Amino acid sequence: MPAPALRHETLLVLALSLGASAVSALISFVGSLTASGVLADQAARLNTSRAPDRPWLDLAWQLFGIATALVPVALVAHLLMREGTGGLRSLGFDRRKPGFDLGWGALLAAAIGGSGLALYLAAIQAGFNLTVVPESLPHVWWRIPVLIASAVQNAVVEEVIVVGYLLRRLGQLRFSPWAALGVSSVLRGSYHLYQGVGGLLGNMAMGAVFVVLYRRWGRVGPLVVAHALIDIVAFTGYALFAGKVGWLPTQ
Repeated sequence: MPAPALRHETLLVLALSLGASAVSALISFVGSLTASGVLADQAARLNTSRAPDRPWLDLAWQLFGIATALVPVALVAHLLMREGTGGLRSLGFDRRKPGFDLGWGALLAAAIGGSGLALYLAAIQAGFNLTVVPESLPHVWWRIPVLIASAVQNAVVEEVIVVGYLLRRLGQLRFSPWAALGVSSVLRGSYHLYQGVGGLLGNMAMGAVFVVLYRRWGRVGPLVVAHALIDIVAFTGYALFAGKVGWLPTQ
């Protein structure tokens, strides 16, 4: 495919997914900076209720949001299949190595999850970050399953697009390995900017590590597992322990 077509395709995929999220996060962060009060006194809310007093309608909205967020991944799969590369299999998002993906993903989640929590708490104390509220869903039977599904959706979208797809396209556009690493990690950090400077820097560091490991393994599978586990612990842990442990910031 000619380079101009590759550039246009990449920009369109990002505009429909995490590139748009980066712009939204920037606008949100500017709003937080210009609001009264310090950042730590403001909240970045994830997984919020759409119909608090109508649980079945709320569930329908939650599932709709999760499903539509995955559409750009389906688009990437289509584009890669049309290219003749085998779709998402070419990125290592398949069932060929379940033990490898689960094992390394769990180890990576443990390493990054702990350091990420420490960075978040430090950023809160320094006044660089908003207080992240991972969930504020009603206490209904589908609360935990929806949080788990949301975590998996986040992981699939981010790792398939920001690591697998984007690195492939940047390589085809003759970006150097270091330049491609920079673009991927900065993009990952930028769409977390709504959380504050800590969210930006922490996710940039995570993005750089993930790019290095993807190049080593040739698979996004372990990265999806690691990301999903990190978010599952964050979402469900907040749901279970918010207000019950003193070290966990709440709003």
